[in-house]
Amino acid sequence: MYRPISQPRPARRRSALWGLVPVLLLLLSVGTGCVSTGVNPVSGNTRAYGYSWEEEVELGQKADRQIQDQYGVYEDEELQQYVDEVAQKVLAESHIRRPDTPQRFRETEFHFRVLDSPIINAFALPGGYVYVTRGLLAHLNNEAQLAVVLGHEIGHVEARHASQQAARRQFTQGLLVGGAVLGQATLGGNVGRQVLNLGGTAAQLLSLSYSRDNERESDQLGVEYAVRAGYEAAEGAAFFGSLERKQEQSAQSIPTWQSTHPDPGARQQTIPKLAQEWKGKVQRPATSINQETYYGALERIVLGNNPRQGFTENDVFYHPDLEFRFSIPRRWTVQNQPRQVALIHPDQSAYMIFRFSGADTPEAAARELAGQDGLRVLERRATTVNGYDARRMLAEAQTQQGQTVRLLTYFIAYGGNVYEFQGLTLAGRYDTYRPNFERSMTSFARLTDPDKLNVQPKRLAIRAADRQAAFRTFIEGQPLPDGMTETDLAILNQIDLNDTVAPSRPLKLAD
Repeated sequence: MYRPISQPRPARRRSALWGLVPVLLLLLSVGTGCVSTGVNPVSGNTRAYGYSWEEEVELGQKADRQIQDQYGVYEDEELQQYVDEVAQKVLAESHIRRPDTPQRFRETEFHFRVLDSPIINAFALPGGYVYVTRGLLAHLNNEAQLAVVLGHEIGHVEARHASQQAARRQFTQGLLVGGAVLGQATLGGNVGRQVLNLGGTAAQLLSLSYSRDNERESDQLGVEYAVRAGYEAAEGAAFFGSLERKQEQSAQSIPTWQSTHPDPGARQQTIPKLAQEWKGKVQRPATSINQETYYGALERIVLGNNPRQGFTENDVFYHPDLEFRFSIPRRWTVQNQPRQVALIHPDQSAYMIFRFSGADTPEAAARELAGQDGLRVLERRATTVNGYDARRMLAEAQTQQGQTVRLLTYFIAYGGNVYEFQGLTLAGRYDTYRPNFERSMTSFARLTDPDKLNVQPKRLAIRAADRQAAFRTFIEGQPLPDGMTETDLAILNQIDLNDTVAPSRPLKLAD
């Protein structure tokens, strides 16, 4: 649960598990998803699309608000401004900004945002919304690589790939866009899928990917736009080499660059060829790399997980900024997300969600939950949790498959906020998991340990090598960022642990 940028915004309560599907629910209400013909700004051809361009802009605009709220924008105005400046430079060379492009496309405003996530990810939404994570930025070595990535995502928007997919597969726009963004956050196994049926909510979150042809086209467009903007686009190959190593090293999910994307190793070979081809076509030099400028903007970015936003240690979850703690059942998986913490049983037959409530008091929160359609309240009473005013509620609901699920919820007032702690499983297994639910929920307490309260994240430091030596010698014995290994730091620098580093080479290290 990341610390809110200011104060927690009131939650919009749409269902008992609204936090899992906000973008999906929002997008289901926009447009009709009917197939129609339209113009492709890249090719100029007319073809079938799932939405009009105006609907694509509306989709992107409304989903963008939810993404910022749910995933968090990285709080560094200078870095945000730098990424936007590079993006606008690349965008200016794209098809959508050319004089012969129809005005309704040419005048569309694009938005570029850095998300506060350590995951290596970039993605685009219809209508001109492009996102890169701080994790991705940390793995790039120069501005030219950033230009290729941004050009790739701009290409998805301009070629209207999302709308093409909607027409081809006749999905609702909610599944199309919501699934692409939220697929990485699917929780709870069978129980999670069943719960998502409550109140008519969508039965699943689909990580719907673009086709390989879409990805290849965006690769070509990304290189073209970067070259036209004056960048040495062949530099992008090294980044794809890092992606390949990351996948091999940890099997980490990299949502936008996996699945239907061409193999990173293959892209490492094709990117330089595409760059050379476009260099021969443009009438200006394309040699800019700008490593020093890029490193200047990147320095001090948070590396790995940020413990200020919550961390787990010895089966306890701590949140230093919000000053609370609670216990976690042994062997349960913890997923710390921007607006909630999910605790998942190893066999995914039960889970707990801890998040902000939008209500002013525990009583108001309990009353609002009790009024949800499809919920039958079994028990509701006032209580306290470690001295804090609370309400305890037990309820049941039917899934669309006809199974009964049971929800135990505590609403706790603390630090000017009301928190909702909810456990869920099938009714027949509730007695099995109730002790786990109760222990975690009633363990919520104020965090007073100064060591936990004062923990700080590791940040990126750019330091020139003071000698010729293997890279591993520069990091041996040094504290590592949370969630990162020595190999991860080598990949971050786009070298191997045993590679020899030349004197004066700038290195990305943890500080």
